[in-house]
Amino acid sequence: MKKALLTASAAAFAIAASAGYASARDQIQVVGSSTVFPFTTAVAEKLGQGGKFKTPVVESTGTGGGMKLFCSGVGENTPDFTNASRAIKSGEIESCKAAGVTPVEIKVGFDGIVIANAKSGAQVDLTKEQIFKALAKNVAIDGKVVANPYVNWADIDASLPATKIEVLGPPPTSGTRDAFVELVMLEACQDEVKAANEKACAEVREDGAFVEAGENDNLIVQKLEANSNAFGVFGFSFLDQNADKLQGHKVDGVEPTFENIAAGDYKVSRSLFVYAKKEHVGVIPGMQEFIAEYTSDGAWGPEGYLADKGLIPLPDAERASVAEAAKALKGLGS
Repeated sequence: MKKALLTASAAAFAIAASAGYASARDQIQVVGSSTVFPFTTAVAEKLGQGGKFKTPVVESTGTGGGMKLFCSGVGENTPDFTNASRAIKSGEIESCKAAGVTPVEIKVGFDGIVIANAKSGAQVDLTKEQIFKALAKNVAIDGKVVANPYVNWADIDASLPATKIEVLGPPPTSGTRDAFVELVMLEACQDEVKAANEKACAEVREDGAFVEAGENDNLIVQKLEANSNAFGVFGFSFLDQNADKLQGHKVDGVEPTFENIAAGDYKVSRSLFVYAKKEHVGVIPGMQEFIAEYTSDGAWGPEGYLADKGLIPLPDAERASVAEAAKALKGLGS
């Protein structure tokens, strides 16, 4: 019954689109990644300032949660765009396709994932291996795989602070969590752990050393200010916007700076995306203009207002290619 209603809703929406009827909703709705949220919010405000369209509503639901909402179907009760701090997964493309949704992928730039703490806290230089040992559910000691016994950072390496391991980070629904697992945990996974159970490489400890702080990166910033011994895991843009309060730390000897991420020297970095629902273009007012604004040099270019917020721009040729595909509404899985 639910599937039938969804199909009917999609069909009605498609008819409205082809006939040029005004939708019952005249305001763009965006969901998804908390990392991409400030960039998309800036673009939304810029579109609204033009006076022709209402300022789009942007919600921070996490990448996974956003994809679920985005792929749920076609119609005014479903979002028009979703932000993502990782590329859409094949299973999500299939879910979209089954619900009559054609995602248009817009790769908007790069971001680093940083390890940071309050400026009043200790300065550290971490390796991916040390981070794995601090946060993995199971580690190898003397050739044996055991439940993570490390309590203090100094237990892992004497050069690290003799303070309790406490890291605030994103939940499993977050694209930042997905990217962190891929770029750090899987890459630094110990051979013994991998041999015993490869899936264990992605498992984060649940004994209080890692604290899921929700999708609100601003909340992590506040908690770090209140506890100088705690560290946080989040996107570079939040470090950049809170440079007066927080300090980022080197990973494998490289600082998390705009320049190092752009050059590819800081290895804990990933691409950021926005996905548009092709079926809503021409029905929900302003979608094409929103895409055009996002992919304008004044927004995502090297001197654009998104760079001022910490977005690392794509190379010139790639920006041109992505913008062309986005404006042509080149869909995935179609």
